[in-house]
Amino acid sequence: MNLLIDDLPHSIYIKDKEYAINWGFRTAILYEMMMLDNEVLAEEKPLLALRLFYPTIPDDWQEALEGIQWFYRCGEEERGKRKKRGRNTNQDRIYSFDYDAPYIYSAFLGQYGIDLNEVDRLHWWKFKALFQGLNEDCAISKIMGYRAVDINSVGKEQMDFYKKMKEQYAIPISKTEQEKQEALEQALMGDGKLKGIL
Repeated sequence: MNLLIDDLPHSIYIKDKEYAINWGFRTAILYEMMMLDNEVLAEEKPLLALRLFYPTIPDDWQEALEGIQWFYRCGEEERGKRKKRGRNTNQDRIYSFDYDAPYIYSAFLGQYGIDLNEVDRLHWWKFKALFQGLNEDCAISKIMGYRAVDINSVGKEQMDFYKKMKEQYAIPISKTEQEKQEALEQALMGDGKLKGIL
């Protein structure tokens, strides 16, 4: 799919039947936030995703969910799965549509003159391209850079600065994730009760 020459999708074909989708950027942002939310039960996420994207939910849920993934990835093929390093933590992420909303909003307004609070019809694929194209001097780009830097790859003179920036701009963890971490620390420090943690 080429953003410059192809039409943007407003529907998905499943078993030769066309299904309209909610293609706006807000839908995809809500989807990403829901998928990363540890307080939403994993078994509830597929149905919530279907309801979010499809005004009429297709009978073939599996293909419908694959269609959502294809749309969310902006038509790109799925890249090789990341090696599992335990669980997904906020330290792996370099942005949060929830936590970084003010930075993203101001970047779009400043660079493109787009007021994301007032724009009605902005396709997810356009939004994603604009987000990826933000100038490196805007706040959100700098913050994502701080979060992405590998502390071990910088010189000693820069290490303190990047550690401070990583701490200052760390994405907060959810209450449930915080409770799990505290319970794990407590178990490791002495009580040994791991039930419900792992």
